[in-house]
Amino acid sequence: MAANNRRMSGKKGAQVGSGGQRRKGLEGKGPTPPAEARKGHKKNRIANARAKQAVRRPAPRGGRGGKGTSEMVVGRNSVVEALREGVPATTLYVQQFIDNDERVREALQLVADRGGIHLMEAPRPELDRMTNGLNHQGLVLQVPPYEYAHPEDLAAAAYDEGADPLIVALDGVTDPRNLGAVVRSVSAFGGHGVVVPERRAAGMSAGAWKTSAGAAARTPVARAANLTRALEAYKKAGLVVVGLAADGEAEVGDLEALGGPVVIVVGSEGKGLSRLVGETCDFRVRIPMPGGTESLNAGVAAGVVLYEASRRRA
Repeated sequence: MAANNRRMSGKKGAQVGSGGQRRKGLEGKGPTPPAEARKGHKKNRIANARAKQAVRRPAPRGGRGGKGTSEMVVGRNSVVEALREGVPATTLYVQQFIDNDERVREALQLVADRGGIHLMEAPRPELDRMTNGLNHQGLVLQVPPYEYAHPEDLAAAAYDEGADPLIVALDGVTDPRNLGAVVRSVSAFGGHGVVVPERRAAGMSAGAWKTSAGAAARTPVARAANLTRALEAYKKAGLVVVGLAADGEAEVGDLEALGGPVVIVVGSEGKGLSRLVGETCDFRVRIPMPGGTESLNAGVAAGVVLYEASRRRA
């Protein structure tokens, strides 16, 4: 027995020298993670350095007829939903030593399938600073600034196609989900784009992209420094400006102008059209609501009028 160095034990389970390691230890660990996510790899060190630079670098400010500001989508569910809906993204930041679950695996797979999105690993303190302490759950998706068109480009593109412009302008609509819904309706009914004011209005954020259900990729959104001046420029270009108002002089279905070049102006559900914008409109129309509802949100109201315009054009 002296020659046998094997230690004996009364405990059940695997013994030294038996080769009986636990079954779980013999199971595969899945595909090898990309170099950017492997600790100690050169690409991992580069990714960490870039993550720190992203924290220190201020987001660009939006300008006239140009880009908006970059945005961070945080949280596992939000990141996965944004990737599913095709929201444009530049970088997915993954926390080091993250607790892997189905959402993390799906996010990594979606990034791999789409291509063009950088994958960077960063320590939790860096992600905390990037998100200003939000509950990011180890996943942060960076959305690039949106490339806004100029209001005049929307009408010009329609005329170049030999079509009468059909444009929707939003006045004081601050919910990005409403903007996304309007973009989706404009795309569905053959419109040529959406115009939003530069200030006090929703922009093309990740929330707007998701609500548009992919329509934002094919329907341009323009930003106007001054909405009233943009509408006046449309009038000079031959478009009729139609504003939606609860006290409109006529009903939507009675307005023949919707069959030609037109820009439909939709205000916020609570305040409606602002005074100057309302005075700029050629017509103010109302949507009949026999059910007694006082108002509709911007997304629904725009869809009703766009349907009528599309019907007349057909």
